[in-house]
Amino acid sequence: MTDQDLSDFSTFEFGDFGVDAELDEVLNAAQEASQVAGVSLAIVDADQAVRDYLAGQLDGRTDTAGSLVEMETRLGLSPIVVVLGPSCAGPADLAVVDQWSRSHPNVGTILVTAEVSTELLHKALRAGVKDVLSAPIEQHILLETVTRVADGLGSAVPAFGATDGGPESHEGDWEGQVLSIFSTKGGSGKSVTATNLGIVLAQRSDKPVVLIDGHLQFGDVAVMLKLRPNHTVVDAVSQLGASDAGSVLEQLMTVHEPSGLLVLPAPLEPTFADQISGEQMARLVEIVRGFAGHVIIDLPAIFNEVVLSILEMSDDIVLVAGLDIPNIKNVKIGLSTLSLLSIPTEKLHLVLNRADSKVKLDVSEVERTLRVAAVAHVPSDIVVPISVNKGSPVVLSAPRSGVARAFEQLALRFIDGASASSASARQGRRKFFG
Repeated sequence: MTDQDLSDFSTFEFGDFGVDAELDEVLNAAQEASQVAGVSLAIVDADQAVRDYLAGQLDGRTDTAGSLVEMETRLGLSPIVVVLGPSCAGPADLAVVDQWSRSHPNVGTILVTAEVSTELLHKALRAGVKDVLSAPIEQHILLETVTRVADGLGSAVPAFGATDGGPESHEGDWEGQVLSIFSTKGGSGKSVTATNLGIVLAQRSDKPVVLIDGHLQFGDVAVMLKLRPNHTVVDAVSQLGASDAGSVLEQLMTVHEPSGLLVLPAPLEPTFADQISGEQMARLVEIVRGFAGHVIIDLPAIFNEVVLSILEMSDDIVLVAGLDIPNIKNVKIGLSTLSLLSIPTEKLHLVLNRADSKVKLDVSEVERTLRVAAVAHVPSDIVVPISVNKGSPVVLSAPRSGVARAFEQLALRFIDGASASSASARQGRRKFFG
């Protein structure tokens, strides 16, 4: 790596790795947590300057090595997260990482490179790399990624999709429930419903719960969950042809740490939406349901190829309506359209948002007009906009509110007894960084 490459690789000046008091406290907590969980950290790259840079990002509390061969001699039975520099991105080194993933299940690898191409991402994930990050890299992103990988190594809970004593279970071994969250008018509370429902299901299910942002142009799921995703639906679609697509897609998910919900956000640029077809989205959902107990898709308020493909394959459709005249009018039209598409009425679950006396509309009259009984009445409450602005869904930020209780009751409709019996299976997973 040349000096110019190194300059491009980092926006930080070497030797200037100071951290403020808050971050230093996090790093101290990380060191203590690593001792408890028994997870150590290491950095591998042929370039000493790159090793120093990455070590600085982790406050220097790591082992370092100049090559994978050197690092391999230090691998033992204890869990370890190995951060790989750009010199480890070649085919030969990825082949070694692939061997590690088979012979050393206690090793989790993260690749940091100056440029992440689709081809490199695919090859790295196929080799068992847990995540691929592009440099220059923000310190908190590296810490969050190390946290997630270390958490998986330090936990007694099997990896998502894994079965006791056997290979990972993916498409064909399990078919999770597909729930589409749909509305015929924007601003009805669709994304609020999707995020809160997803969190409740994730807390109560013994299988992974995945939330996909199907609003490909202007999706808000990542913002509403306060996530900084490294991968989006675009990356996932590019991996649909992989022989082990289920494993690859699992690695592309962003974890919502408070709940364990796996999230696949919308593309970062609206123009990417035109590159994703309905067939691709349907295939994506089909693969994800192979390892997830529930797959929730937050859909835009339009009827297009993508939306129709998802609605047709959904096991259940949560139809969200705001309690105002324009919303009710659009819902009535939407119900007629769904009927024309031969979507069975038993799949539909009407949710009335802001459904209380404050809006001056009679709920029973609305239900008679639509000829559908609502399965959930979500009241108006200031806690909803507050939770959206905080990036903390109401079931977490205001669990005793009427809104949270409404979402809890809605989620119970989609939970079977086996899933409900282990409500907090993933909440007890040990944390590496606090």
